[in-house]
Amino acid sequence: MNIAIIPARGGSKRIPRKNIRNFHGAPLLKYSIEAARESGLFEKIIVTTDDHEIAEVAKSYKADVPFVRPAELSDDFTTTAEVVKHALEWMKNKGYNYEFSCTIYATAPFLEARYILEGYSALINSSAVSAFSATSSSFPMQRMFKINGEGRCEMFFPEYYSVRSQDLEASYHDAGQFYWSRIYRSSEALMFGKDSIPVILPRHLVQDIDTEEDWVRAELMYKVMQEAKVVI
Repeated sequence: MNIAIIPARGGSKRIPRKNIRNFHGAPLLKYSIEAARESGLFEKIIVTTDDHEIAEVAKSYKADVPFVRPAELSDDFTTTAEVVKHALEWMKNKGYNYEFSCTIYATAPFLEARYILEGYSALINSSAVSAFSATSSSFPMQRMFKINGEGRCEMFFPEYYSVRSQDLEASYHDAGQFYWSRIYRSSEALMFGKDSIPVILPRHLVQDIDTEEDWVRAELMYKVMQEAKVVI
């Protein structure tokens, strides 16, 4: 049995009420709920929130909100892992037992059900503990630099300064959309380590939404893809 867990607290700071803010005609949260439902993989799709309005929006899109998330798990310092652990323990105490869980972020309007399915298939057909959404970096990490305290540049890897970009090894990063896990198996490795399978998404389907600038970019991307009928 599988469960989808969507964390959606009410206290987002940089974009107030982000999880239910209107995104192309619907609350942002709606897109994650619908992708989870479209996958057909879940016996339960639950939203864990501390906020009454978010709970009502989640229910209107037929997600379950079986509990109010405690205040101590709703601040700026609580990790997603802690929120998911609480949700799984709550469900277990109510007699629900699941083999796989999929954490889906509420801020993923580009998420497609087919990638949720791909992650699940990869996980169940392997010995891995996790599978998660990832994408390729658009610029070689070996050529990146930082700005020091004097306002000058410092390369992270100066030894690669003269290496052609096409000769550098490709790098990838977390796409911030979904994270599959085997509930009754754990690993000492990091999420982005040897016991995890990355599901590689095209870069045009990946956009963090943490700032107003991110929000504008995401809306523009979504609008262009809709108008051009790009498969997303």
